[in-house]
Amino acid sequence: MTVDAFLRLLKQNILWFILIPCVTAGTAFFVTRNEPKVYKSEATLYTGLVSRYSLLSDKQGGFVDRSASAIDNILTTLTSKETLMQIGVDLLTDHLRLRQPDTLVLAAPGYDQLRQAIPVQWQNLLLMDSDSAHLHHVVDSLARSQFDNPVKTLLVKSKSNYSIQEMAEKLKASARKNTNDVLTMEYEANDPAVAQYTLVYAIKALNKRYSTLKSSETNSVVGYYEEKLQKAKQTLDQAEANLRAFNTNHNVLDYDEEARNVATSREALINEYNQELMRKNAAKASLDALNKRMGQQSTLNAANADLNDKQKKLSDAENKLANARAYGQPKNVINRLQDAVTRASEDLKSSAQKYDAVTNTSDAVTAQELASERMTKSLEYEESVARLELYKKRMDEYQVKTNEYTPLGSQLRQLQRDLSVAEKEYLDLLQQVEQSQTRQQDIAIGGSLEIMDAPDYPLAPQLSKRLQLVAIGAGAGIFIALLLTALRFWLDNRIHSPEQAEQMIGMPVTALFPIVKKPNVFSRATLATRNTFEQLFNTINVEIAQGATKSHPPIITLFSIGSKQGKSWVANGLNQLYADADQQVAYCYPRVTGKEQREYFKGVTYFPYTIRPDFMNVTGIDYLIDYKDGFDASQFDRVILELPSLLNNQIPVYLLKNGALSLLVVDANSAWGRAEKQLLSLYIRVTNQPIFTILNKVEGNYIAVPGRDDIKPVSTTSERSLLAKRNMNLS
Repeated sequence: MTVDAFLRLLKQNILWFILIPCVTAGTAFFVTRNEPKVYKSEATLYTGLVSRYSLLSDKQGGFVDRSASAIDNILTTLTSKETLMQIGVDLLTDHLRLRQPDTLVLAAPGYDQLRQAIPVQWQNLLLMDSDSAHLHHVVDSLARSQFDNPVKTLLVKSKSNYSIQEMAEKLKASARKNTNDVLTMEYEANDPAVAQYTLVYAIKALNKRYSTLKSSETNSVVGYYEEKLQKAKQTLDQAEANLRAFNTNHNVLDYDEEARNVATSREALINEYNQELMRKNAAKASLDALNKRMGQQSTLNAANADLNDKQKKLSDAENKLANARAYGQPKNVINRLQDAVTRASEDLKSSAQKYDAVTNTSDAVTAQELASERMTKSLEYEESVARLELYKKRMDEYQVKTNEYTPLGSQLRQLQRDLSVAEKEYLDLLQQVEQSQTRQQDIAIGGSLEIMDAPDYPLAPQLSKRLQLVAIGAGAGIFIALLLTALRFWLDNRIHSPEQAEQMIGMPVTALFPIVKKPNVFSRATLATRNTFEQLFNTINVEIAQGATKSHPPIITLFSIGSKQGKSWVANGLNQLYADADQQVAYCYPRVTGKEQREYFKGVTYFPYTIRPDFMNVTGIDYLIDYKDGFDASQFDRVILELPSLLNNQIPVYLLKNGALSLLVVDANSAWGRAEKQLLSLYIRVTNQPIFTILNKVEGNYIAVPGRDDIKPVSTTSERSLLAKRNMNLS
């Protein structure tokens, strides 16, 4: 919609835009005629949510601004039902103690209303109690009672100064712009003292409840962490006890060190055992070779037997000595066994010498040398066997100890791991307890809101909002008028403007005819009508002159989709112009009453015709007009054919093919819907003629009035009679 169309729409509904705002503004003015005075008290609180220095300030690595959520919590606490209930109870208790009105506490109107709200049977209980604490307890109990009572009615169900609903609406608090360190509060009431004391009790209740909520929050956190810390301490003590019992039961001072020592000692013992085993094998090989050499000498049996006996004794003595040394026997026992070994060795040497004395080897080696060599290797062999047995025994002992230490390692690691986990958990919880306790102490120190500006006593009432409400009412009326205009525009499918007509019809509008209410009066409408007829007359003549169809006389067809669109009025205007131009015109129009007859008036011959059942098959105008009327087209310069409305009649398919052009007449106040569009599309398919759209009964705002110099002076009676027929519209 263009701006011009919008302005025309507003002008068409100007009455709504005058009456509705006046009604709404008058209603607001009438309703606010007894508007009570309103007093506003203000206060300022310091929250310190951003800039306050606290116990946690130095411990915070990076600053995280949580002041917005904290402010939301404060405002939620302030407007909660419990807080408002406490404010109402404190204020009501303060007012019930009054024995007479006091402008600094409660003015006379409020005092009288309070007395009237307390029934007689409750006055002794509520109005005669001089103990403030007891009265406060009574009022608070009655406010929280499950049964109806005057106190509960005042606090919950009434619209008095003590109503929590009224306080929730009037009590306002907000953080100062660009900072959450300062909280501003205000309250409006019809009594200045009530406004002041409501804010006083609101700050008191807010501080109390907010501090309690924050403290209870930290108390629960501290209690939770302390309980977890106690359980972690028990777990740590149990882990330490398990590790201590393990070390005690297995005689372990340092398991890792002892395990390394056992492994090192066992490795060294195995190495010595292998070395000793090689020495034993070497001695055994030498001894076998010597015995082989001496085996052939039978004379040596006795000596050999003696030598073997001495050797056995020496071996037994050395075994006992080696065992005594390995098991740490006393020194006297070792000395005694050492003496026995020495004696056995001396005896063995003596037997060997005797043996050598009686024999010599066959390879020029004396028997003594062989015996001596055999004795030496035998000693080496026996000593090696004794040491190997000792090594074997010690290796078995180390194996037993290794087998014992293998499962102990996994048990010890599990115990140490349990101890490490318990210790870490304990230390973490200990840190959490310290932090929560610090937070608790921080809230205890700075958890309350500090008063910067105490609630003031308003000396003057607020400016009246009556004019503002009247202006709002007028604005609401304008909005309602706009809404109604928009609804009327959207729901109305009638054609109101040329732009809308072109959009809905799909063809440009050639001529616009305004509404002529007084055709006999020289006005803008009559001037515009005359000018429009002249333009339409020129358009028709130009189209006929340039048209492809040169048949004579040219047929000008007037049609409309619906009835009462103004076809006859347009035809009469064209007839008048052609008559003024000395043109003979045949005007063919459908009968309405059935009594119409052929007429002739100033160059225009009127031919009425009857709409026949086979109207669609009529091929020419001479077949349409009654034979007795004597229609002869060659006698006329123009033929104007008016068709009946297409919505209720047939379309003369063959008749339209002979026309020069068609004029579609549409009433601006008529509806244009789907049926009209379909009929127009059918008409366009039937005829190949140019079609000009004429919009009739258009509002005067869309009509261009010619200038004074362009006005053609006409004062004939015929033209005035033509204008007089403007609103008759017979078809």
